[in-house]
Amino acid sequence: MDRRPLNPIAIVAILAALVVGLLVGGGLDLKRKLFGGDVTSIARASLESMRAQNRLVPFVARYVSVVTSKQSQLMFTSERTLVLPGDVRYELDLAKLGERDVTWDDDTKTLSVRLPEIEIAGPEVDLAAAREYGSGGVLGALTDSRTQLDDANRSKAVADLRKQAQAATPMRLAREAARQAVEHSFALPLRAAGIADAKVVARFASDPTNDPSYIDRSRSYNEVMATGR
Repeated sequence: MDRRPLNPIAIVAILAALVVGLLVGGGLDLKRKLFGGDVTSIARASLESMRAQNRLVPFVARYVSVVTSKQSQLMFTSERTLVLPGDVRYELDLAKLGERDVTWDDDTKTLSVRLPEIEIAGPEVDLAAAREYGSGGVLGALTDSRTQLDDANRSKAVADLRKQAQAATPMRLAREAARQAVEHSFALPLRAAGIADAKVVARFASDPTNDPSYIDRSRSYNEVMATGR
């Protein structure tokens, strides 16, 4: 079965189709507003649809690593430089989202989504665009230093690409893109159902918050649905 990551646009299209199907089938009573099961039922359907898509790729970036390795032996020195570009995907494992991660606050009319941490996939190096410079010189003619230096450079370059990908700025951009994608994916079906007052706020567990009890004040799907009965 094909489990390739789905981009945010595809997820939004799927969720919109889901809402249309519910409306056509009479599954939503639009006269029941924010607290009558509408928010929780729509959010539950959105959650299950997102979980089924497995992974979200909200951000992709390309980095370039320039590394140099040297080897000295028999009073000779060999040096090689590698320029290696590579692409890194920032992924969100939607399968990790559970009902406890999606809560509804009656007072603020806020749907809160707690996100799993961003995962880095790659780098996928672009060997066609790689460039190597330097020669083995006398040492290269006497030993296999050139091969050793090239292997060392490739290992160092891949590690450097991953280090660049984990820097504060790209991680911040990736997290913000993930938050916006998830918020949009939950908000669109709510708006399509006529629930315009509901606000969706996505946060990572590691995000700072002005109110530490924010998640605690919210209630889970099961608690809300039990009250509705």
